[in-house]
Amino acid sequence: MTPTLIGILGVVALVALLMCSLPVAVSMALVGVAGYALVISGQAALAMLSADLYDVFANYNLTVIPLFVFMGQVAFHSGISRRLFAAANSWLSGLRGGLAMATVGACAAFGAICGSGPATAATMAAVALPEMRRFKYDDALASGTVAAGGGLGMLIPPSVVFIVYGILTEQSIGKLFMSGVIPGILVAVLFCGVISLQCWLNPRLAPPTSRVSWRERFRKLGGVI
Repeated sequence: MTPTLIGILGVVALVALLMCSLPVAVSMALVGVAGYALVISGQAALAMLSADLYDVFANYNLTVIPLFVFMGQVAFHSGISRRLFAAANSWLSGLRGGLAMATVGACAAFGAICGSGPATAATMAAVALPEMRRFKYDDALASGTVAAGGGLGMLIPPSVVFIVYGILTEQSIGKLFMSGVIPGILVAVLFCGVISLQCWLNPRLAPPTSRVSWRERFRKLGGVI
């Protein structure tokens, strides 16, 4: 078989493995090793696999990625994610679409903890979606808010994407982090603006919630700090 045909078959095999619910990392590793073995040799594929495994795990810069994700898990199980959402919701209470805007704010804050977009979306889906459904929010608005807000985790530092990009392109990770702060805040504000506009044009999307007192707002903010 030619290398081109092997590459095409590898893509097909990768899609098939993913459709069988095999983890992405395992699927890509199996296809990569098998393809390398067919193109070069089985012995070379095993040697490449062992060398790459060591190089990745021995890379000092990449060690921060699992630590950030672990920090996100600690924040989720300790209840910080729920307190973030409660604090954001209290400050935006009384506004039409306030729960959705609070979700965006909580996503931005949680993304600054774990640095992972998928982890942010999954965490806030468990926290915010039940609340928005309880207040009769439109399902499309609720799920879209969580999905869009989860993307902020890839933009607001400490972003895992910035770390990987900085390593691959040999750029300063610190400067990449700094470059993502203002765009991340602007995107979050724009998300809230779009939510407010949608709810103004179609009030049925998000019924208003009761306004919270200033004392309660500062109390919930203190729970986050």
